Amino acid sequence: MNYSGMNILVVGMARTGLAAAEFLVKRGARVTINDAQPASALGDAVARAAASGAAVVVGEHPADLFTRADLIVISPGVPMSLQPVAEARRRGIPVVGDMEIAFAEMKGRICAITGSNGKTTTTALTGKILSDAGLPTVIAGNIGTPLIAMLDRDSAETWFVCEMSSFQLEATVELRPRIASILNVTPDHLDRYDTFGSYASAKRRIYEKQTPEDFLVLNGDDPLLADERPASSLYYFSRKMEPTQGCFLRGDVVALSTPRARGTLMPVHQIPLKGTHNVENVMAAALMALLAGVEMPGIRKSIEGFRAVSHRLQFVAQIRGVDFFNDSKATNVDATIKALESFPGNIIVILGGKDKGGDYGPLAELCRQKVKATILIGQAADKIASSLAGACALERASSLEEAVGRGFDLATPGDTVLLAPACASFDMFRDFEHRGDVFVSAVTRLKARVS
Repeated sequence: MNYSGMNILVVGMARTGLAAAEFLVKRGARVTINDAQPASALGDAVARAAASGAAVVVGEHPADLFTRADLIVISPGVPMSLQPVAEARRRGIPVVGDMEIAFAEMKGRICAITGSNGKTTTTALTGKILSDAGLPTVIAGNIGTPLIAMLDRDSAETWFVCEMSSFQLEATVELRPRIASILNVTPDHLDRYDTFGSYASAKRRIYEKQTPEDFLVLNGDDPLLADERPASSLYYFSRKMEPTQGCFLRGDVVALSTPRARGTLMPVHQIPLKGTHNVENVMAAALMALLAGVEMPGIRKSIEGFRAVSHRLQFVAQIRGVDFFNDSKATNVDATIKALESFPGNIIVILGGKDKGGDYGPLAELCRQKVKATILIGQAADKIASSLAGACALERASSLEEAVGRGFDLATPGDTVLLAPACASFDMFRDFEHRGDVFVSAVTRLKARVS
């Protein structure tokens, strides 16, 4: 598309918005970048936006900015329901995300991955397998680097392995991944979506524009995904059944059944990641890599050499026989359930943060079975306490640092102190990475103090 001379409004001044503004200015557009936060809360983002050549408007969302635009590029953190955005759409002004802009520009192919949980691990692993096999590979999207900022590495042979959130998928129109995957769909972001169904519908947008030439990889054990009818070629991964076309468990080995390859991929015990949920992530990544052209021996070797990414069941340290694990990315109840299921028991778990509208009740039974004590932090502490009353000992902490210390005090050798909050981080931290970093720093200081 020729953006030269277009009046384009970019909404949101985080990483994605800044990357989109820089991209569009370089292509001759008249760009304004807007954020409702004041300049004092945006740090160096204002200076970076101004340096790109974009006009900067902060502190409010002036209605005329939206109605004068030829095109609005919306950041993932900004809901489509925002009043001036909704009004612009009513007037016929197109509203898209950076993924849509990037897709329209690129020569390469997209392998797109979404799901309520496991996206980052699966994206990182898939990207590693493709890269190890010598395929030109770029890992981008919700995993950290906006896709639109990576197009300087674009070629017809490039695979863009992209983590995509429901927020990003909301703002797609013509996005057509060559390979797409939905890992799972469980209640999340119900503070943004009116219903679970509307959240699930956002996830399904990942494959809506696919054709019979494309591939879709789904979780065959997820009842919400059991009856999908895509135009693309459908593959399942499953721990509970053997799909005709897909990847599955056969006893204690991971096996494949596809037109390209059949047979054993690897024993489960050779997967270097904790938790049965990570077996699912590995199966999904293996299928996508196979569909991208990687052979089974290369897939197996890459999986064996993969290590957990930061903030996803990341082992931090052992202090006097007590293990500390950082799963700050567990930002919803289902992710916390998966984290708790990864350990045999004797857990002191740190829960809490900004509530996302979920139900914490499903944690209660696992807490009875496996948790010695729960330490509650953040805005959601009272709601979680009400849901877990009687399931395990409950304590409060005013900070994450205090929670780490209290967890160590409650633990005995052989126990695990686990950060798996089941909540967003924005009440106390910039994001889940910041929360995880604070946890790691607190554990590191504790180890230095007591060793």
